[in-house]
Amino acid sequence: MTMPFYVAPEQMMKDRADYARKGIARGRALVAAICSEGIVLCAENPSRMLRKVSEIYDRIGFAGVGKYNEFDQLRIAGIRHADLKGFSFSREDVDARSLANQYAQILGNVFTHEMKPMEVEILVTEVGAAPDEDQLFHILYDGTLVDEESFCVLGGEADAVTERMAERWSAEAGRDEAVAACVSALAGPDRTLGPEELEVALLDRSAERRTFVRLEDAEVASAIAT
Repeated sequence: MTMPFYVAPEQMMKDRADYARKGIARGRALVAAICSEGIVLCAENPSRMLRKVSEIYDRIGFAGVGKYNEFDQLRIAGIRHADLKGFSFSREDVDARSLANQYAQILGNVFTHEMKPMEVEILVTEVGAAPDEDQLFHILYDGTLVDEESFCVLGGEADAVTERMAERWSAEAGRDEAVAACVSALAGPDRTLGPEELEVALLDRSAERRTFVRLEDAEVASAIAT
């Protein structure tokens, strides 16, 4: 019987983290930003069939970058968890914080115990009655959970996009201004992104129950022009 090769735990974790980061970096970035009218979710996504931004529950949104089939499995699991909790207790008991903790546990377990980590970063957002009640939970490939403020960038050239977003973002911005800032941050100084290359949604603060609204190309074009 041959003995398996020994790999130090530190090296194994480093290799898994490098593998996941490289996979995520190959994808296009995504930005979420709090504005006066709600939370804007803006992703560079030329596909009209595959969605990176979606609804989880009444006031909760989901966004993912990286390997599509992996973060879509997480999206579906989140919808089932939210529906079951809302049915068993009440709709008000479903919140982004508990959902984000569930995602963090799933990703952490996969990263620690499976041979291949999930090549994803996900964002769980919940819109409140006022901007200071909004929540942005950024979950990394290894289960690390970060409570973001103001805005959040996932995937792609995240550091560069974050710098550009910090220059444009304003706490008093309306929906169109927030969309324009997100698109500008994603595109950078050397590119121009049109509505057909973007997927944009809003968690509308003023909505009574279901707040998730996708913006049409004409609305996105009008926002970019502001």
